[in-house]
Amino acid sequence: MKQHIERVYKNQSLIYKGVLFLLTTFLIVYLFPKGGKFKYEIIQGKPWQYENLYAPFDFAIRKTDEEIVEEKQLIKATHVPYYYYNDEIAKTIIDNVSGSLKKSFSDSLFNANEKRLVRFGKTVLEKIYDKGVLQDVNALNDDQVIFLRKGNTAKEVTYGSIFGQDEIKSFVEREIKRNNLEKLKIPLLNTFFNTVEPNVFLDEDLTQMELDAKLNDISYTRGSVTENSRIIAKGEVVKDDKYIILNSLKSEFESRIWSESNYYWLVLGYSILVALALLMLLLFIKKYRPSIFENNTKVTFIFFNILLMVVLTTLVIRFNTDYIYVIPLAILPLTLKAFFDARLGLFAHVLTVLLLGFIVPNSYEYMFLQIIAGIVTILTVSELYKRANLFISVGQITGIYILAYFAFFIIHEGNPNLIDWETFLLFILCGLATLFVQPLIYAYEKIFGLVSDMSLLELSDTNGKLLKELSDKAPGTFHHSLNVANLAEAAASEIGANSMLVRVGALYHDMGKMNNPTLFTENQTSSVNPHDELSPKESAEIIINHVIDGIEIAKKNNLPDRVIDFIRTHHGTSTVYYFYKKELSIDEEAKVEDFQYPGPKPYSKETAILMMADSVEAASKSIKDPTSSLIEKLVEKIVSKQMEEGQFLNADITFKEIQVIKKVLKNKLNNMYHLRIEYPE
Repeated sequence: MKQHIERVYKNQSLIYKGVLFLLTTFLIVYLFPKGGKFKYEIIQGKPWQYENLYAPFDFAIRKTDEEIVEEKQLIKATHVPYYYYNDEIAKTIIDNVSGSLKKSFSDSLFNANEKRLVRFGKTVLEKIYDKGVLQDVNALNDDQVIFLRKGNTAKEVTYGSIFGQDEIKSFVEREIKRNNLEKLKIPLLNTFFNTVEPNVFLDEDLTQMELDAKLNDISYTRGSVTENSRIIAKGEVVKDDKYIILNSLKSEFESRIWSESNYYWLVLGYSILVALALLMLLLFIKKYRPSIFENNTKVTFIFFNILLMVVLTTLVIRFNTDYIYVIPLAILPLTLKAFFDARLGLFAHVLTVLLLGFIVPNSYEYMFLQIIAGIVTILTVSELYKRANLFISVGQITGIYILAYFAFFIIHEGNPNLIDWETFLLFILCGLATLFVQPLIYAYEKIFGLVSDMSLLELSDTNGKLLKELSDKAPGTFHHSLNVANLAEAAASEIGANSMLVRVGALYHDMGKMNNPTLFTENQTSSVNPHDELSPKESAEIIINHVIDGIEIAKKNNLPDRVIDFIRTHHGTSTVYYFYKKELSIDEEAKVEDFQYPGPKPYSKETAILMMADSVEAASKSIKDPTSSLIEKLVEKIVSKQMEEGQFLNADITFKEIQVIKKVLKNKLNNMYHLRIEYPE
């Protein structure tokens, strides 16, 4: 049992990565829309690149979305509305005609013509309400056919056959004239104006119900294809009806392959493919980025970003696939390049695009656009901390999106006049969303404790709290750090290392000297040397402890681990040679281990560069009359000794790069001392 626990403890990092790998695979497969995948890629306007395709079964030819929309619009345009006739209103108004007439006439005039007026009023109202009176006048054309429902029956009539308000007035005037009642025209018109009310109304519920029934009865297919009949021949261009038939086969195939019985097989297939992609990423990191692989936080960060892109894409697909290009997928390589390097960023981006290719429509077009955009992102974005660079890069990425999409559209449609300009707007929105990478990187730095160039830029500010304190307490050390930073930055730029990182590391590498500044030569302002009163071993211990003190100060001030690495490794396992020789003169059995720095040795190009620059700059101060030849000999001697001691064995640096670094150091030191080439006398 104890052995198992020890084995688990020793391999806890690998176990964590295994759990992270399985969890990420599970989440991605869970997010993916489940369904069968048609094995042929259908690209409109291009020749069919596969063998002759025959129908594997009978299937219906589906109508296109445009056809269905057009059919629905036609149904809505020709749909006959329903109106209903209210008998109660007509009956009430006709029965009350006597009272209505009495209100419009004087008593004497009404009493003298009562029977005639009442008979006339009822006759006219009966004629009016026999046709009906509309409520929504002028809602339709007069020749528009409608259904007029009276009771449980409905009959077709024209909209113009029902009275409107203006028609009632004309009709009443004609009836008055025909019955020789012109002398009573005005009070009669007032009577009908105040009496007649609409009794024909639009039946909205019945109209909508009938419309819905017609829309639901729409057939989404037109014709069918019988089993074993040829659909398309090899080399035949996929267009018009062929394109529609192929898409119909694809939909039918995917719906048939999807069932509860084969659900688990589909999930298994997706799981294997997703696991393979993520495994390739892990193997790439393990082989080419071992320092990242050993850091669980960094591996988690990479997997989290891939999962984030998958989540955003699947959400958009479920909402509306038309907006698929709004997702700023270029954020992934941008982020990984900011924290790690371009190669890892591009590799992760390509794998993510391959994963998304399972679920997006027009997968070939999507994958081509996104991979090209990712390559452009990696090639164009440099020095992300400069805002102008980010805006320029985002503009280039957006331009590539638009150009590539335009090319695809021409291939598919063959006519640029048909292009949907709204898609270009989606690419512009994608570009604007990509600008969100800067606040996102800041958030990642706080959450995952990583360091980007933007943080390094802030740390390189010499007016910062810690560097200001170093300048006040140990001005000589501060000046030394500035010189080392300039040397190291120039060397890093020359061999393609991270110049910003090495500059920041150089500025902070001697922080530990603040605890006892006067015990270090560069800060001594008088001829009195405190080390004269100390034993060589005590002096060496103080000198060596500046590394440990620097690490403590850095951690106390929350400096990133990548910067602390420079403090930890800038002397490697070298020896404080001056005091060791001094101790040997006193005690021949002195142990060299007592005078060695604890290490570790530099394990990156940047930390190796700092070790060389630091040693060379410090030693150059001991040259009384510096000349070009003396400086060259000094640089060669110091770097060669470091190589003999194996200080660079753990660093990923080549002999050629070391030669380049030495050349840069020589040139920079010559410039610092304003030396010129020595001419013979």
